[in-house]
Amino acid sequence: MDGHTFGTRCPHCLGETHAVIKQEIGDELAKSEFKGEEKKLTVLLDNIRSAWNVGSILRTADGFGFAHAYLCGITPTPEQDAVKKTSLGAENFVTWSYHKDAVELVRSLKVEGWKVIALEENERAAPISLLPNSQFPHPTVLIAGSEVTGVDPGLLDLADEIYFIPMSGQKRSFNVSVAFGVAAFSISLKNTSRINKG
Repeated sequence: MDGHTFGTRCPHCLGETHAVIKQEIGDELAKSEFKGEEKKLTVLLDNIRSAWNVGSILRTADGFGFAHAYLCGITPTPEQDAVKKTSLGAENFVTWSYHKDAVELVRSLKVEGWKVIALEENERAAPISLLPNSQFPHPTVLIAGSEVTGVDPGLLDLADEIYFIPMSGQKRSFNVSVAFGVAAFSISLKNTSRINKG
């Protein structure tokens, strides 16, 4: 699809994918919503396979005050019924946009001064408990990646900070929607003014 590997290869087997529905949504649409003075916290989902996980993440994102969701690569959008079934209407409160190439999107956000945080087990990663106890001074995007292969290495290279969730059991990772919930709660806990106490 137009010369890009992102969104055209399966993150599991690296085989070629085929477009069933092709819809172009310009990057300017998503970025234009964040030009105001208010700083925004957003999530980027790259190559998430499960529509149920996407819906669950949207619902959790709304609960923790995330303003927008960038849905990239093969990530299903709220145009699919399975996403809506688990989001329970959260897609009406967390705006979203689709982007085929997550790396290109993040490059453009960094040019505009955005902070990029990735959730991944990596040699650069710090425990999620080490998130700073302060408000984010810049618009910030939190990246969660494929359930199978994790966050794309190209996105990790662009990340300003990488965090992991320590685990005590035998499995190496949490379900992506659970991991996002832990990270979103940690961000809200460290930035207490984000929590609605009403």
